[in-house]
Amino acid sequence: MGGCFCIPGEPSLSWGPGKETPSKDPTISSEFISSSESKEKCFLPQNMTPDLTLSFSVKSRSRRCVNGPLQEAARKRLWALENEDQEVRALFKDLSARLVGIQSQKAQFLITFKTMEEIWKFSTYLNLGYVSACLEHLLFDHKYWLNCRLVEDTEIQVSVDDKHLEAIYLGLLIQEGHFFCRAMCSVAQPAEKEGEYLTLCRNELISVKIAEGDPEWEGVSLVTGQRGLVPVSAVEPLPLPFHQWFLKNYPGICGLSRKKDWTGSYQIGRGKCKAWKEYEREEKDELNFRQGESIEIIGFVIPGLQWFIGKSTLSGEVGFVPTRNIDPDSYSPMSKNSAFFSEEERCSLGVLGSDRKAECADFLHTLAQTDITSIYRLSGFESIQNLPNDLSASQPEVFKDTQPGGAWEEHQAVGSRQSSSSEDSSLEEELLSAASDTYHLPEPDDLDDPELLMDLNTCQEEEEAENFTPILAFLDHKGYADHFKSLYDFSFSFLTSSFYSYSEEDELVAYLEASRKWAKRSHMTWAHARLCFLLGRLSVRKVKLSQARVYFEEAIHILNGAFEDLSLAAALYINLAAIYLRQRLRHKGSALLEKAGVLLACLPDRESSAKSELDVVAYVLRQGIVSGSCPLEARACFLATRLLLSLGRHDEVLPFAERLQLLSGHAPASDAAATILSFLYDKKYLPHLAVASVRQRGTQSTQGMALPIWHVHLVLQNASKLLGIPSPSWGEVSALACPALRQALAACEEQADWSTQRALCLILSKVYLQHRSPDGAIHYLSQALMLSQLLSEQEAFESSLCLAWAYLLASQAKKALDVLEPLLYSLKEKESVTQKGVVHNLLGLALQGEGRVNKAAKSYLRALNRAQEAGDVRNQAVTLANLGHLTLKSWTQQPARDYLLQAVQLYSKLQASMETDMELVQVLLWLAQVQVYGRHLTSGRFCYEMALLFGLRHRHLKSQLQVTKSLCHFYSSVSPNPEACITYHEHWLTLAQQLRDREMEGRLLESLGQLYRNLNTARSLRRSLTCIKESLRIFIDLGEKDKAAEAWLGAGRLHYLMQEDELVELYLQAAIQKALKSEEPSLALKLYEEAGDVFFNGTRHRHRAVEYYRAGAVPLARRMKAVRTELRIFNKLTELQISLEGYEKALEFATLAARLSTIAVFLS
Repeated sequence: MGGCFCIPGEPSLSWGPGKETPSKDPTISSEFISSSESKEKCFLPQNMTPDLTLSFSVKSRSRRCVNGPLQEAARKRLWALENEDQEVRALFKDLSARLVGIQSQKAQFLITFKTMEEIWKFSTYLNLGYVSACLEHLLFDHKYWLNCRLVEDTEIQVSVDDKHLEAIYLGLLIQEGHFFCRAMCSVAQPAEKEGEYLTLCRNELISVKIAEGDPEWEGVSLVTGQRGLVPVSAVEPLPLPFHQWFLKNYPGICGLSRKKDWTGSYQIGRGKCKAWKEYEREEKDELNFRQGESIEIIGFVIPGLQWFIGKSTLSGEVGFVPTRNIDPDSYSPMSKNSAFFSEEERCSLGVLGSDRKAECADFLHTLAQTDITSIYRLSGFESIQNLPNDLSASQPEVFKDTQPGGAWEEHQAVGSRQSSSSEDSSLEEELLSAASDTYHLPEPDDLDDPELLMDLNTCQEEEEAENFTPILAFLDHKGYADHFKSLYDFSFSFLTSSFYSYSEEDELVAYLEASRKWAKRSHMTWAHARLCFLLGRLSVRKVKLSQARVYFEEAIHILNGAFEDLSLAAALYINLAAIYLRQRLRHKGSALLEKAGVLLACLPDRESSAKSELDVVAYVLRQGIVSGSCPLEARACFLATRLLLSLGRHDEVLPFAERLQLLSGHAPASDAAATILSFLYDKKYLPHLAVASVRQRGTQSTQGMALPIWHVHLVLQNASKLLGIPSPSWGEVSALACPALRQALAACEEQADWSTQRALCLILSKVYLQHRSPDGAIHYLSQALMLSQLLSEQEAFESSLCLAWAYLLASQAKKALDVLEPLLYSLKEKESVTQKGVVHNLLGLALQGEGRVNKAAKSYLRALNRAQEAGDVRNQAVTLANLGHLTLKSWTQQPARDYLLQAVQLYSKLQASMETDMELVQVLLWLAQVQVYGRHLTSGRFCYEMALLFGLRHRHLKSQLQVTKSLCHFYSSVSPNPEACITYHEHWLTLAQQLRDREMEGRLLESLGQLYRNLNTARSLRRSLTCIKESLRIFIDLGEKDKAAEAWLGAGRLHYLMQEDELVELYLQAAIQKALKSEEPSLALKLYEEAGDVFFNGTRHRHRAVEYYRAGAVPLARRMKAVRTELRIFNKLTELQISLEGYEKALEFATLAARLSTIAVFLS
């Protein structure tokens, strides 16, 4: 087969390092590359793997290089996912790829594809930059998303081997056995086999079915519809999967590209142009012009179409103008801001979802709501409520580079349309569905003063001409008028608003037919044509296509090339072309199809008049594929997208919208397509792609960071789906939503929407507090306070309290006091008891933070009095708990116990809820501390276990984690109980697994291994070995070489205790090798000594310790000048040789130890 080919997007795109982006010039068509260079590469090489390597690198935009620390953090995240890859598999499933494996050290994924649709969708997402964005979701945690500056400066660039991808694509194409090709040259029928072969013209499109090994394939021409054999060497497959999908799912005829037609790098144009060649019209609807004549372009001129609508500046006549006869450099190209559609059309796409603006704004305000003005805050409650999901002891340095405050100072697998075996049957289903729609027959009193109102009861006699005068006079207007708009719309509203008093549609048809005859007799051209159009549309509704065709043809004949009413002309041509396509009238419809396509594509802002327009749109798109015109293809994709959206056929829109986005290239043209994609991905429940498409829109937008409110709502909803929570309104907002929230905040600043700005600031502050980043919350709450002062006193009060609480969480008690004291003064003249109590309680927390215990206690008591005065039991409980905590910190145990017991009693009276129960967990933890300090261990244990029960009741992982830690400490240090300690460590391990904290999981497995080993039973040693080996796997995944080396040693020690001597040396040597590779001599020295201790402290093979001590530890100790360690090892060697009766060696080691001891005394 001739030629290798390129997929999946524009061939001008690089698949190398760097994020794939659409072509800089969307009008350049360089997709169709020559095949003569590498014909031998057309079939998948036998030695080529079907797996594709996807590599990534984390780049800094400002420095234009790899961000080393962040790259390493991403690799560590991959290590953690390498053995538990369900999350990665789910992500690549959304991206239409199948995960084969992860190579974390190389920052690579191995993926494969089983179907053409998979490779098509994945390559589309790759070119749109969605793969990169989705990898950010996977590889970075909340610390990254909270760092505004880091997010803006960072991009993940992905790369694949494009030749390998081409080969996989071709292999799948061959595997399917049926695809579309382009003729690379003209092919004539051999004389000896006339009738068997297809006669082909260059660039003709052919549908082929392959037969392996045969030099000819069976083909069907999309131009003539003829079947026959085609030589394999004369054709090449279409290089783009989208084209293959489209031609298969939207079958139909197409024309040929002509040599004299210009496409090349020309863009869609408008304005005026010059004729470089004279033209004498062949049909009435065409325009005569002379060479050099200036022609006004009506609508657009589009490369790839044979005609456009033009108006002679000399004669004023309007008609079709052959594109090849004008100078392509003489018209004004469309701006890159809207390369394929008018500004009005672009805006119409941009308003998608804007009808939900009020609903989305309400959602944001609901999410921003807080109860801080009525509910007291509990001291230290954030330790449970806002415990981060990432509980690791340290964080990558890359996340610490930029302090939060500095950064803030700067402002659905697609459901394919399935082609049926018969085009006509699908048409009948569609039309019968339309025919089943019943007309709403309004009474005269219900009508809103239409331009024409006809009572058919008064128009029974055809002979009475005066009965038809109103409709004929109304319709016989030369040219277009606004009141004719209802003639051409989808709903056919003209008929339902202008006629009444008829029971069946046939009566209306009879009346219109009689009117047509009177118009014909009276030579009323425009009325005649419009009546034919109405009758044609009614015939289509009744699935009488041949009758409809006659009416439409009659109307076009009557108009005789008149274009005064372009809407009428366009509707007639397009409706008739759709019927020609449905009835496959190739011999009759060729010229009209071309012109109908021009009227459809070149007239912007034209309202669609029929669902069957999609067939004509598909014809135009086929012409774009034939001619290789990206502008024509993009224009057709836009028309298909708009039409399918208006019909509510969302499952069919996605491929066209994605292709449009690929071809758009420049914002805001690409923003319009991105808006549609976000909407569609959300509908198809593809949360990764929905969030990625919004992020890409914000990144590429020329309008800065502005983002519509409904986009923020979409991101919040989809980010919550990624977290696995039902809705963000439950209180937990994903940090992944932060970029969208900040972009929306910028949009609201432009619009001076203070209320929504404040809501967004409050939501952002919640996210930062949720992840224990109060500094970030303070920034946004300060903004919220300034905005609140412009809105209302109540909102200012609420924002002030939120800001004070954030200062307290940030341990900035002095600043909290600065906010709270003026608030308390402002409330003196008011009677709001609860508000005063709230302020007193927060003041108590602030004074406690300042160490002013007496004043804090007074504030708490005032808050308690206000709560008692208001009869608020929960606020009383909170205040008593705060007093208990205050006295607990002052080491006054009895008052603390009394306060906390009273608080627990009050909480027990409240109706159970997660919020109050989580507060009770914190109070029970404090009470448990008091009981333990007082040596009331049974009561303390009871408090701990009750707290855990409440956490289990609500499945609240963070509170369970807090309590379980305390119980582990209790049973290990306070009241030792090895079995109970192991039980709670096991629960702690389960929580770490649920929180996906691999580092914590590794540490806990290590601790559990030690606890089981201490039990020293055969069963416990086996369980200890299992824990140690699991921790070893995790430490290797995380790249923690020191921990991994110690785990190897621990496993070897356990094998020794279990008398599995054949494995002991294996694990001990592995531990030492890992330590030596870490280039940390102190670790190697430690492990050499501990490996020797395994035998030294044992009862079997004690002589093996000598090798580790003498040959390993001693030379390292001398090199490091670790005298005390060397002395200790020689003492052990002396003791060991004595026990082995090697007295000479013992004397030698004892002598060396004596010398070292004098040196050690001198050094000390």
